[in-house]
Amino acid sequence: MISVTVRENEPFEKALRRFRRKVEREGIRKDIKKNSVYLKPGERRRLKQRLAEKRRRKAARRAARRNAFSRLRSRKPRQA
Repeated sequence: MISVTVRENEPFEKALRRFRRKVEREGIRKDIKKNSVYLKPGERRRLKQRLAEKRRRKAARRAARRNAFSRLRSRKPRQA
């Protein structure tokens, strides 16, 4: 369980910020969201495949953009 002790002369808002950071690092919100609704095993598998495909497409777009940028930079400047 995550706990944060409020230090002496420390504003409550600062302690709350530390608590939120700890919760975020532990992935508790993500876990709660994931387990809030029951998914059948088949649905879970399809969702996993869909997300993997989405990540692959995104990586391909980034790679294409990176390659296009590197081609532009590798061109030799025109001489007048």
